[in-house]
Amino acid sequence: MKIAILGAGAWGTALALTLSGRHPVILWGRDPEAMDRVSATRINERYLPGYLLPTQMTVTSNLPLAVQDADLALLAVPVVGLRETLKALRRQRPELPVLWACKGFEQGSDFLPHQVVAETLQSGTACGVLSGPSFAEEIASGLPAAITLASTHPGFSQDLSRTLHGHRLRLYSSTDVVGVELAGALKNVIAIASGLSDELGLGLNARAALITRGLAEIARLGVALGGRAETFMGLSGLGDLVLTCTGAQSRNYRVGQGLARGQSLDEVLDQLGHVAEGVTSAVAAARLAQHHQVEMPITSAVQGVLSGAVTAYEAVALLLAREPRSE
Repeated sequence: MKIAILGAGAWGTALALTLSGRHPVILWGRDPEAMDRVSATRINERYLPGYLLPTQMTVTSNLPLAVQDADLALLAVPVVGLRETLKALRRQRPELPVLWACKGFEQGSDFLPHQVVAETLQSGTACGVLSGPSFAEEIASGLPAAITLASTHPGFSQDLSRTLHGHRLRLYSSTDVVGVELAGALKNVIAIASGLSDELGLGLNARAALITRGLAEIARLGVALGGRAETFMGLSGLGDLVLTCTGAQSRNYRVGQGLARGQSLDEVLDQLGHVAEGVTSAVAAARLAQHHQVEMPITSAVQGVLSGAVTAYEAVALLLAREPRSE
C-alpha cells in the first residue's frame, strides 16, 4: 500500500518512519523551504530531531506529487489545518481513502474531525480516525505501541488495521468514531490539569484522582454526543488519558506545568513551539457540556485557568470545595 502522509510535524514524521518499513511512504508538508531542508538532510530537525528518514522515502511540498499514486492519505495535520488540507486533497484525488490522526475541535464550529470530513469530502469516501496512546518519539524509535483505527465502515477499519498493523505498532479496529475522537480531544484538557497539579506539588494521589474523575467527565460528554461507554475504557480513552497525564513528553501536560509556574499562556505556547490542542479543546468542551447539560468540573477549572479568570491555586480550591457525592 502506497501511503501519502500529509503533515510533517512530529506525529506525521513518526508515522512515516514506522510505516516506511513495510509500505512505500511519501511525507508531505506545506512549507517548501522546510521540506527541501528535510529532503536534503533526511532529518526533520524542527519537529523530530535525531531521527534519520530512509533514503527511499520521498519528502515533498508538492501535494499533487504526494497523492498522485497513493492508495491512502493519512492526515497528520493539526485540527486547525484539517479543513484546508481536505479541500486541497479533494481537488487532487476526491476518491482517495482518508485517515486522520489529529485530535481536538475545529475552532469556530466546535466540530470534531469527522464532522469536518463529512462537510469537505464527497459522500461515500472511505475514511476513519487513528488515535490512541502514542508519543511521536517512541513511535519513531520503534518502541511498542497500540492504537485504534475507527471508521463507520467496519470493513474499512478492519482491513486497514490489518494492513497497517506490524513493526511493533499494534492496531485495533472500532466503529465508534465519535467516542474515539471525543476521548482523544478531551484527554488533552485533563492532561493540562495533571500538569498543573504536579507542578503545584499536589502529589500522586491528586493526579490519580484527576485521571479517574477526568475519565468520568470525558465519558459523560462522550455518551451524550453518541459515543459508546466502553470506548472510553479502551486505548483511545483510558490508555491515551494515562499517557498524556503522566508523561513529560505530553505537550498539554507541559502547558499545565508552565501555567502553574506563573507563566502566561502565550509564554508557555511560545516556549513549547508545537500545537497544544487541549488549549482550544477546553473552550469547545465547556460549550458542548453546557449545551448538553453535562457536568465537567475539571474541564471548567482548566478553562478558567487558561482564560485567566482564576489562578491555578484558585482552580484547585474550587475543585476541592465541591460538595461530596456518590461515585
